[in-house]
Amino acid sequence: MSGWDQTYDFSNGNQSQGFYDPTAANYSYNYNAGSNDYSAANQEVSSFGDPTQFGGPSVGAGEDDFANEPPLLEELGINPDHIVQKTLTVLNPMRSTRSEVAGDADLAGPLVFCCAFGSLLLLTGKIHFNYIYGIGALGCVANYGLLSLMSTSPVSFTVVVSVLGYCILPIVALSAISILISLTGPVGTLVTILAIIWSSWSASKLFVTAFSMEHQQPLVAYPCCMLYAVFALITMF
Repeated sequence: MSGWDQTYDFSNGNQSQGFYDPTAANYSYNYNAGSNDYSAANQEVSSFGDPTQFGGPSVGAGEDDFANEPPLLEELGINPDHIVQKTLTVLNPMRSTRSEVAGDADLAGPLVFCCAFGSLLLLTGKIHFNYIYGIGALGCVANYGLLSLMSTSPVSFTVVVSVLGYCILPIVALSAISILISLTGPVGTLVTILAIIWSSWSASKLFVTAFSMEHQQPLVAYPCCMLYAVFALITMF
């Protein structure tokens, strides 16, 4: 029998041999408008786009973490309120301050004041940045050693650096005055002595408050006076 004479049986028993039956895969293509009733297969496919399916964070988790983050200054260890309070205490030695403010180991203010001191000296033709940081480092180490021997409470080196750096502010003002007038005359000498006493008294008061050294302020003021006198001599000459 030739190929043209062959017959095919399309009965139900032979449909699966040559034709694709869409109902055999058990897919549901029904979707009701106005509802969210998709087929099971479509729901499994859409689950791949859910980050929580594989343990990832939800969409609102990142927003909550961002809202609960501390401010940038707090992360850097900078407390603006303590900076203002310590600066006001230096400007007014008779002003009382809290022990946590005096004992704050903030180094941002001292760095700014030392840079301002060197910049003002630069305006008078004196390039003394190396002297400022060199003498300042030696003075901090010497005062730290003396305070450790004199104080019964533990002494922090960063607190010593912070207090000495803040209390250089009257010397910074003296360097600004040296731009306008000469400090080698009687008036300049008197202003220089006043700036030294001002800085020394402010530093000794902050040290006494921070390290609980009652009735020792004159003893603490003496080494501070020696340090600020060197800075004043740099400013004068």
